[in-house]
Amino acid sequence: MAAPKKKSEEAAPQPVVEAPAQPRLKEMYRTEIVPRMMRRFGYRQVMEVPRLAKIVVSMGVGAATQDPKILESAMTDLATITGQKPAIRRAKRSIAQFRVREKNAIGCLVTLRGARMYEFFDRLIALALPRIRDFRGLPPEAVDGRGNYSLGLREQTVFPEIDLDKVTRVQGMNISVVTTARTDEEALALLREFGLPLREA
Repeated sequence: MAAPKKKSEEAAPQPVVEAPAQPRLKEMYRTEIVPRMMRRFGYRQVMEVPRLAKIVVSMGVGAATQDPKILESAMTDLATITGQKPAIRRAKRSIAQFRVREKNAIGCLVTLRGARMYEFFDRLIALALPRIRDFRGLPPEAVDGRGNYSLGLREQTVFPEIDLDKVTRVQGMNISVVTTARTDEEALALLREFGLPLREA
């Protein structure tokens, strides 16, 4: 019969791993934005309230046709900003005047959903946009008629995650915020509730 284990030999209790907290904006949407939107637009059910579906962040890097390292640098910066590996975008056809051949790598993009989408949107609103020089708000006209909003940034350096000492090339990006809103009015109201700094129309 085996001797009983001493206390020192017993397995140490495993630390309790807490579930990660919900992103701030996701919690705010559930507890604050949904009730306000329901009152404003008269929705009868919670599922009718518009929500964020996805955010697409893309970088067009036409110079990559001449120097592939430029695309690598852009992909590294985009991965740092979004926390997700970018997909390469290739030319669909050849354009001689731009020295672009079919299937040349000309950009990269990331599609964010779930927690990463909310975290990125939070950093965009709270950190990146306020760092733009002479920023006076985003134009409300940048909706597409189907409840989606698009904006462009001239420099990736507005995100604090980017180390300025390692930037080899200033690179702009396009950000498309896709919502489930059926009208532009509902989409703009939703984005304002999240805190996106839109100018008054």
